[in-house]
Amino acid sequence: MKTSKNYFLISICKVTTILIIFTAITANYNSAIANDKLPIFKSNQISFKQTKTQHIAEPTLTKQLANSSNTPNIEQIKQVTKQQNATIVQYSIVTDESTVNEKTEAQESELYIWVIKPTGEMQFRKIDLKAWGKVENNLFLNLFSRNRRHHGAISAEPKGIVVYEKPKNKSLKFDLHKLHQVLIEPIADLLPQKPEERVIFIPQGELFTVPFAALQDANGKYLIEKHTISTAPSIQVLDLLYQRQKGRKDAKPFVPKHITDDELLIVGNPTAPKTALNPARDNCKPSRLPGAEEEAKNIAQMFQTQPLIGDAATETAIAQKMLQARIIHLATNTFPQDYDREDSPGVIALASSQQDDGWLKTEEIQNFNLKADLVVLTGGNTALGRITGDGVIGLSRAFLAAGADSVIGSLWNVSDISTVTLMSEFYGNLSKNTDKAGALRQAMLETMKKYPNPEDWAAFTLIGLL
Repeated sequence: MKTSKNYFLISICKVTTILIIFTAITANYNSAIANDKLPIFKSNQISFKQTKTQHIAEPTLTKQLANSSNTPNIEQIKQVTKQQNATIVQYSIVTDESTVNEKTEAQESELYIWVIKPTGEMQFRKIDLKAWGKVENNLFLNLFSRNRRHHGAISAEPKGIVVYEKPKNKSLKFDLHKLHQVLIEPIADLLPQKPEERVIFIPQGELFTVPFAALQDANGKYLIEKHTISTAPSIQVLDLLYQRQKGRKDAKPFVPKHITDDELLIVGNPTAPKTALNPARDNCKPSRLPGAEEEAKNIAQMFQTQPLIGDAATETAIAQKMLQARIIHLATNTFPQDYDREDSPGVIALASSQQDDGWLKTEEIQNFNLKADLVVLTGGNTALGRITGDGVIGLSRAFLAAGADSVIGSLWNVSDISTVTLMSEFYGNLSKNTDKAGALRQAMLETMKKYPNPEDWAAFTLIGLL
């Protein structure tokens, strides 16, 4: 968007993350802080490499972080868990290089899991993925690619969107069971016993595509039934978000029921942009979203405000309102920005005006100067994008970089119908002063009563501050 060029441009420095940095894996991550207040995450500043796995003793977070002066020390990590009042679960996948048909390939060999409790207590668990793969006759990471297809993930083709055929629910449950077996069972005894106590998952790589809420134990119970869940790119990002929030001038407590009309931005079912996303191919034509319009109207009614619908939901109007909004809700079509790549950062389809083309892109979003406590993106795949060494480069990351404390995004193409129920329940809980993670959990529990298939309620994940 042309007008975004006039907003404060964030300068770039290093943003670090807490993913594996020891003998087995080395990684370099970038960070950015503008004038000591705003972190940003830029794709062209990130490098990541993995070295051949060697046998090592049980690692500690202190050893992990010793190679970087910008990473938090052990006391800072404990402080972050206390700030969030949550149990943090950190995953790292270790790979080996192997030769198959004269080609060198990286194969996962071990999964490292750290659990840091609010008290500061830390525990470490290690899973032998090679042994697991032999038993299951499958590679661990294959579970994620299958899981994406199960949920109707989009594939970028020259002629537009192709939706994979959804399999029977039996196959879907099999994968959710297996993911639970590897990711949760080894640490189940370390997780909180009370459902309202919060757990923040910090994934790595393909683990960012996992719907943790829908992971299912041997008794058929979903993880969201036992825990209040959110995710984060890294412990360092959580700390940066917290310090930024704390350092804001004239910051007010986030009490949704007391938010005024100009602090709300509710958008639903915008008119499609007049110009093509890629004029050379004209391959992206957003469809009407009547469910998204109903969703926006329901939410706006709860807060006694007016949503931006249809022709009124222009890119320019929305960009202007974003600057004052504390809650930003966008019930819109979203697409890969580069249609030749499924893992491309996203773009939001809005109505066009004489000042814009209607396509709100990640590089435009991250240049905003927002003060939003919460951004909710109910289009498809809004929590995904290009997976790199320090997380996912996409819409959710762009909003965090622009100033948002938290983002709720989706892990697949969500149902236009069930999302109306889920989001109405979510804002109903939020307006009662339930915290964001708790409100989302209660919304999922209520929605699954009406729509029991996890495809209809488990797509959304809270990223960032609780």
